[in-house]
Amino acid sequence: MSAVLDVSPTIRLNESDNVVVARRSIAVGEHVGVGEIRAMAEIPSGHKVAIGTVEEGGRVLKYGQVIGYATRPIAPGDHVHLHNLGMLDSDVHHEFAADARPTPLLPEAERRTFMGYPRADGQVGTRNYIGIVSSVNCSATVSRAIADHFNRKGGLDGFPNVDGVVALTHGQGCALNLKTEGYTYLARTLSGYARNPNFGGILMIGLGCETNQISFITEKYGLEEGPLMRTMTIQQLGGTRRTVEEASAIINEMLPTINAVERTEQPLSKLKLALECGGSDGYSGISANPALGYASDLLVRNGGTACLAETPEIYGAEHLLTRRASTPAVAQKLVDRIEWWREYTARHGAELNNNPSHGNKAGGLTTILEKSLGAVAKGGSMPLEAVYEYAEPIDRTGFVFMDTPGYDPVAVTGQIAGGCNMLVFTTGRGSVSGWKPVPTIKVATNNAMYEHMSDDMDVNCGGIVTGEETIEQSGTRMFETILAVASGKRTQSEIYDYGDNEFVPWQLGAIT
Repeated sequence: MSAVLDVSPTIRLNESDNVVVARRSIAVGEHVGVGEIRAMAEIPSGHKVAIGTVEEGGRVLKYGQVIGYATRPIAPGDHVHLHNLGMLDSDVHHEFAADARPTPLLPEAERRTFMGYPRADGQVGTRNYIGIVSSVNCSATVSRAIADHFNRKGGLDGFPNVDGVVALTHGQGCALNLKTEGYTYLARTLSGYARNPNFGGILMIGLGCETNQISFITEKYGLEEGPLMRTMTIQQLGGTRRTVEEASAIINEMLPTINAVERTEQPLSKLKLALECGGSDGYSGISANPALGYASDLLVRNGGTACLAETPEIYGAEHLLTRRASTPAVAQKLVDRIEWWREYTARHGAELNNNPSHGNKAGGLTTILEKSLGAVAKGGSMPLEAVYEYAEPIDRTGFVFMDTPGYDPVAVTGQIAGGCNMLVFTTGRGSVSGWKPVPTIKVATNNAMYEHMSDDMDVNCGGIVTGEETIEQSGTRMFETILAVASGKRTQSEIYDYGDNEFVPWQLGAIT
């Protein structure tokens, strides 16, 4: 413990910063570890303390970047938070593709592998589920009843290689215009889940009279019926009981084939990793997020794909991505999505600084600019190869970005629909979600939360905060965890069978 006690009570992230971050709670009058400055107020763990004078209206810097302006004079030692730090509109300067370079891949002979489930379309799964895709809310109850029969009533007995049956239910599917963005997003999400390699078989169930006809989805997205891809409607079959019986019979036919699939050695080019954070705190951008960025760099160098998302949560930090875009066109597409969000939030009487959340603020984050700078760290340092709209198929390897909301269930749903077969979720406050059919690795930013919620956390990056571990060490450890989980090691959410309720397609437009 002596090494931990001897380190500075604060962390300075960049030499140009005029605030530092508390490693632990700092009492009034206690030295903050910079010059002769002492705390003028109690500084909670993860919060900011000023190390320079900032006049009212002056800019406050963290990570070497502007995170807001002083709403009143700030003196050295002051606690810097909601009472004296305000939001600035992002006015970042873009240098499109200024750092463009080829992705530095490792020689093929040196690249790591994982044990995965090969699929007929060339994709590879990290899990072996059966999916029930509900086209409309009206078929949700039936879909869940079928899944319960297999998951909780012994329907999977004798099929140990099948991870479960997942009912993908939602509140949409009717009373919407087929020509709108909202319908496009819903149909693309449902078809994307039907194609996700973590499903060995798919059954799509509709009511029959809904706007969102299954035939529209299968025809538009080229989903062909066969032994492991089936469709049905409740009205055609004569009601709920007959649908449950017929669906159960169909899944029973699928089970021997799906159970017979075995894991084989696969290249990391078949791994698509969703990068996500939620319940962030003041340490997220210091420990877990940059460690995940290091791990994602390792994955990309080994030929894999890492997908960053949550457009509102890169607002104010998007210039850090556009400058490493592979081409100016890729950079421009990201800027175009930011502009779409400006218009979208204005149209609905909102603003992009609708974030951070209550929990983020309690954890030490004050403005979306500050949160974004920490969130972007999950994306590591590799070239940005592509930008995708919500739930679009991810067809490039390397580091990519998907346009999604910042709301975690909706964001991850889009990434899984795009083809992600793995997920790492960093959290400082203690988010506990899982996302079937994709294993969710939850990463704690600090020791206290990890110890308090150890049943839900898979990796702890708190050693970075205390000085016991480097970002590189933590990131390397995380990378090894990713490969182990991709090869079958169960995460905490899988051990407790969580993840049935996080399928939340992005709902846009009027419901009529």
